[in-house]
Amino acid sequence: MTSLYLTREELEESNPLDLIESIIADNDWSFDRQGNNELTVGVEGSWCQYHLWFSWRSDLRALHFSCAYDVKIPERQYGSVYELLARVNERMPVGHFDTWREEGMILFRHSLLLSGACVVTNEQIQTLVEIGMSELEKFYPAIQFCLWGGKTPEDAIEAAMFETMGEA
Repeated sequence: MTSLYLTREELEESNPLDLIESIIADNDWSFDRQGNNELTVGVEGSWCQYHLWFSWRSDLRALHFSCAYDVKIPERQYGSVYELLARVNERMPVGHFDTWREEGMILFRHSLLLSGACVVTNEQIQTLVEIGMSELEKFYPAIQFCLWGGKTPEDAIEAAMFETMGEA
């Protein structure tokens, strides 16, 4: 088996967070760059504020993306939330939903593995953010039905996925 060894300089020279920072600045979104490997963004969604988090792992050549609701999970609701997220994840073509227990948050997560020259494009980043925010928007009602509406996870997902035809 062959291993590829890169110097620290080679790993750090192509940081996709630089491109992400320029895309975010072009959209006039507020952001905070925590060093060379993390960037957080606040974005207003249709339902609530979303918290986007990008992390670059040069050792893995992986760009990690998380997008969280500004919603706190009550401790007593975790069982229902886990069941709901399992049902949601069955419907996911890319990424998955998860919880961040320490913060009581629900989030969408996905990682891009960048091999070779570690090149990421504007289109890849835009698509990643669009997918994450779209999935948050789509499943927000189900989460609200489950957390605050007294619905079972199964009923919450069915109610949220109900699609109407035409316009009134």
